[in-house]
Amino acid sequence: MSEEKPICSAKGCRADAVWVLAWNNPKLHTPERRKTWLACEEHREHLSQFLGVRGFLKDVVAFADWDGESAADR
Repeated sequence: MSEEKPICSAKGCRADAVWVLAWNNPKLHTPERRKTWLACEEHREHLSQFLGVRGFLKDVVAFADWDGESAADR
């Protein structure tokens, strides 16, 4: 089992993740499928906007509250 802390998905960022952004691309994924990006406080809004303008963002959840079901889809 890995001891690594989850880090932000923003390019070049190595900060600890505190948010999970659940998304899917309706042209590629079934409606129930959720891919995930992780975000630090600094990049949460930017990553959310990136996904939101494309209509991909489905939910933003605190990492501590994430149930982990979709973690394999990152």
